[in-house]
Amino acid sequence: MGERDSAAALEATIERYNDAWNAHDVDAIVRFHASGMVFENHTAGERVEGDEVGPHIAEIFRNWPDLAFRGRRLYARDGLVVSEWTATATASDGRRLEWDGIDVFPCEDGLILRKDVYSTSHRPRVLGA
Repeated sequence: MGERDSAAALEATIERYNDAWNAHDVDAIVRFHASGMVFENHTAGERVEGDEVGPHIAEIFRNWPDLAFRGRRLYARDGLVVSEWTATATASDGRRLEWDGIDVFPCEDGLILRKDVYSTSHRPRVLGA
């Protein structure tokens, strides 16, 4: 395992990756992915891979234009990161929503091989209610 896959290096990589998500910068997000990367949201029942990942993420941002993530905890070890987060966004009916989740990132050569998402998005909290 190379230096780019060390726990410290991957922690820094995922922090930059999360910043790209909050900036809604699809091109930057995709640059963190290995070729053939798999993006699977187990809660939503969505799975895309390779060249389909960028357009899928762009669609997420179109559906949730103010989507933002706040990191809660980040667990890194050589070749693997688990990130706990809280997301906020405005629903189409104007309600502000919040939900928690985790991402599991196996990595190789400093790139993300998979993003496995598990969240409570199917039962979000309504903010200000």
